[in-house]
Amino acid sequence: MLSRLFAPKVTVSAHCDLPCGVYDPAQARIEAESVKAIQEKMAANDDAHFQARAVGIKEQRAELAKHHVSVLWSDYFKPPHFEKYPELHQLINDTLKALSAAKGSTDPATGQKALDYIAQVDTIFWETKKA
Repeated sequence: MLSRLFAPKVTVSAHCDLPCGVYDPAQARIEAESVKAIQEKMAANDDAHFQARAVGIKEQRAELAKHHVSVLWSDYFKPPHFEKYPELHQLINDTLKALSAAKGSTDPATGQKALDYIAQVDTIFWETKKA
């Protein structure tokens, strides 16, 4: 009897306008562009002090890019997105792995690979905004 008394009378659902209105893969792209630019600068500079500072900044920026991609995956993308884009889970995983590789590398090609994956996430993201 108590369960019927306290049972909800109306079931509602809502879509959060805040995350959909503020998230943008551009945040990840900007950080990944920084990673690649630092890798390029490292290739052109042999100074040990510069190299040490650059490594720290590059790793920090790669982590920020990974954070932004992870937030899109966990907070923005919803089941209907994953149904429409079944490759999205793998794409996010590949993007995070590419960012990890760029974090640990001085080769600008790894930074470019991360940027290429982020561009694919960006394409899907903006397609979901049209719907």
